[in-house]
Amino acid sequence: MESIPNAMAFFAQSAGHWRSQRTSHHLLHRRAESGTSHIQVATLPADDHRLVAIAHLHNQLPETIRGGCHVRWLGSMAWDRAGEDHQGETVFALIPTDEKGREGKLLRDRGYAETAAVAGQFRMDDDDGLELITTYETMGSRERFWFVSPHVRLRTSTVEGLSNTASLSVETRVVDSSHLESEFRPLPETGFQQAALGW
Repeated sequence: MESIPNAMAFFAQSAGHWRSQRTSHHLLHRRAESGTSHIQVATLPADDHRLVAIAHLHNQLPETIRGGCHVRWLGSMAWDRAGEDHQGETVFALIPTDEKGREGKLLRDRGYAETAAVAGQFRMDDDDGLELITTYETMGSRERFWFVSPHVRLRTSTVEGLSNTASLSVETRVVDSSHLESEFRPLPETGFQQAALGW
């Protein structure tokens, strides 16, 4: 694997369709739950209207954004009730605070642990893993993504607070994803999406 110079390059390498196998450990219940999901990632240029809207939402200057990505997901977990699924989408905007673009502010239209819009931090570590750190009113989350190969990505997620969980996902790139597009049903256009957590 070649070195990944910055967070936008990480997003660019993540662009495409992925199949995710996820195991979540619910610490309160002392039980593990498995699930699968399809994830679609698309990079966004700095002047994309969605990123400009997020900048205004968080009282940030749009010209400080260096790019971002749009993520959609559709999945299921073992404890789901009949007819329940996990579908949603979110937009990330990057505002680097260093010259290389390896750390800075991460603006979201919805959070990982809560669905409200939230601002967190991103940082790339010495192994070119991308860490996302977010603090909410009642909890905090930390995610780390890294590539094992160009077509295999790993992700760990921890949530601490009212809900304490730890998750590991193995994500494999889907080379022929033409059949997946029909799986994503359109979400209602009500501003920023507040769909179920699951990606």
